[in-house]
Amino acid sequence: MNISLALEQIAAAHPDKNAYTFLQTSATYSDLNEAATRFAAGLQSLGFQKGDHVALLLGNSPQFIISLYGALRAGLTVIPINPAYTQSEWLYILKNGRARAVVMTNQLLPVMENVSADLSFVSHFIVCSPGGEPLIESNEAPAIHIEMKPFSDLIACKNKLQWPNLEEEDTAVILYTSGTTGRSKGAMLTHKNIYSNARDVAQYLRITKADTVITVLPMFHVFCLTVMLNAPIVCGAEMIILPAFSPKEVFEAAKKHKATVFAGVPTMYAFLLQHSIVHPADFSSVRLCISGGASMPVSLLREFEEKFHIRVSEGYGLSEASPVTCFNPLDRPRKAGSVGCSIPNVENKIVNELGEEIEIGQVGELIVRGPNVMKGYYKMPEETAAALRDGWLYTGDLARQDDEGYFYIVDRKKDLIIVGGYNVYPREVEEVLYEHPDIIEAAVVGAPDSYYGEEVLAFIVRKGDSLTEEKVRRYCEEKLVSYKVPKSIEFLQELPKNTTGKILRRSLKKQIDKQK
Repeated sequence: MNISLALEQIAAAHPDKNAYTFLQTSATYSDLNEAATRFAAGLQSLGFQKGDHVALLLGNSPQFIISLYGALRAGLTVIPINPAYTQSEWLYILKNGRARAVVMTNQLLPVMENVSADLSFVSHFIVCSPGGEPLIESNEAPAIHIEMKPFSDLIACKNKLQWPNLEEEDTAVILYTSGTTGRSKGAMLTHKNIYSNARDVAQYLRITKADTVITVLPMFHVFCLTVMLNAPIVCGAEMIILPAFSPKEVFEAAKKHKATVFAGVPTMYAFLLQHSIVHPADFSSVRLCISGGASMPVSLLREFEEKFHIRVSEGYGLSEASPVTCFNPLDRPRKAGSVGCSIPNVENKIVNELGEEIEIGQVGELIVRGPNVMKGYYKMPEETAAALRDGWLYTGDLARQDDEGYFYIVDRKKDLIIVGGYNVYPREVEEVLYEHPDIIEAAVVGAPDSYYGEEVLAFIVRKGDSLTEEKVRRYCEEKLVSYKVPKSIEFLQELPKNTTGKILRRSLKKQIDKQK
């Protein structure tokens, strides 16, 4: 089974069920399935064959879904790319991923024209206008040296689709990591990886065809791709697609469509709470809120739940695991600060430096195995060997497990700060900072110290100007042992984040290096 076949089955069983609503348009599952089939046939008519790579430089839109399912249905490997990336970022991915086709918005045409000489390996640009305006026609395209094709031509294709023989271990998607630890790596996810994780997440979170989910997380990111796109589709739920996150539009969409499931990163929950006009009744139809992408501060989680009277289920995942490995269960208590328990068919455990499982409560590296774990990094055998050992994926995250099977992410292994031989986990300090009523956001990093080895630095976004470094330091001294108290505190207007809202500690460390 794969997600393309799952779509076909849902369309056959519930042809008139709404698959999605986007802006002022809606489509049934029959409509979506037919569009995906025509797009697949259109790709074949252009000469694409099983195993070819196609990149999607698209934001949240029906075209993204049609391109994804159509390309997979034709046997192609899909490479989703953030369209907001810089030219050098997406150019690296296109080159490294050897994309033979690029599906993109017409806004990117001028940029593509500038770098056409570097894209000789790309045979077709497939161009669309997801905002609802007329689709671009071939004679309107810039004169570049690669053949252009309107998206509308492919979904109008009348050719009969030649279904390829897809194996479950064939590569379906290559997801490039965000690059927070260096040059992006392409995680190769198979059809089995993608489908199994969507199926297991839907089962664990009890998503059914009766649900209406708000799909506002970026579709090119693995969190949305599995939890708010593939999981709803495999069970026939309806998606309310928002092109970008706006607290006002999220509240309006939830109220208008009686949404039942919302998923977001912690930053989104903070913005929803801070929205100037907050009516908890607007979210009254929502039965479940999902958080992922980054650790959610406990104070934020509790404040949101108290305000809206909705349970927030925090989970954990990574691109290399398609991505979900844990979620707080719905049939047992939700534990604040925990990412929950292993989802069906996935096993998590905590090990020491030798790969040996350690005692309950101790901190070690989280490793994962299951049908969702990638087959490896594209064209990176050494990195693959380091990450995949004896059937287990080594995540690089430090975690602990309690006696009821709940996991707690302590921090990234690379972010651990060692002060005078003592371990300081940035998240522990950040949790304390988030509890302060005048702190909106906080991030903690380590910096070299000639005496102690490293020192703790805090970057803070505050409310107003009354909060001072001395006040923050005194506050921390009341709640933390001395070596965990930030030695230096800097106030910023905003913290650097990637497109999914994850705070970029690496950018903060670079800022420290420049100051020195």
